[in-house]
Amino acid sequence: MTGTTMIDLGPQARIVAGLAERVTDEQLMASTPCPDYAVRHLLGHVAGLSVAFRDAAHRNLGATTDHRPDATLPELGPGWRQELPKALDALAQAWLDPSAWSGMTRAGGIDLPGEVAAAVAADELVIHGWDLARATGQEYTPDPVALEAAYGFLRAAAQADRGPFGPLVPVPESAPLLERAVGLSGRDPDWKP
Repeated sequence: MTGTTMIDLGPQARIVAGLAERVTDEQLMASTPCPDYAVRHLLGHVAGLSVAFRDAAHRNLGATTDHRPDATLPELGPGWRQELPKALDALAQAWLDPSAWSGMTRAGGIDLPGEVAAAVAADELVIHGWDLARATGQEYTPDPVALEAAYGFLRAAAQADRGPFGPLVPVPESAPLLERAVGLSGRDPDWKP
């Protein structure tokens, strides 16, 4: 991870918000690199994790931080186009507070140090940004600082042939950092709809 060095999640949150803004209604049912998720579920997941990690940063522990992401299939609310960018912005703003990075917090029903929670939030934004871009045919260049944090988290969490989110997909060390992070997340960097 980044040690105790804070990072600004704002640039990556804005990238994800921009990707979401360009999703058409017709694309909401499209498949994604997440096997159980259509684009609408992926966007619902991003909305939910944005609230959960915002609350984790503020230590506002409860229903949003206790909810396991695999417990239910996430759905989009009717106002998602207005609500999602606000939730992403609130997530990024919450992690600008230095106190969010120290002590313990909770996200996804798991207790973890604040700096690890921030790395997981970076990972979620980077990898799900890639998922969304791939599923909807958009260009994607993640924020380099968030990508480094995501890759550091994924690499540290990987054990043998398994990462924190499933079996590793082998990617050469010479591949770009985003492809290596995607492989550590259990996704095939060559995935296409």
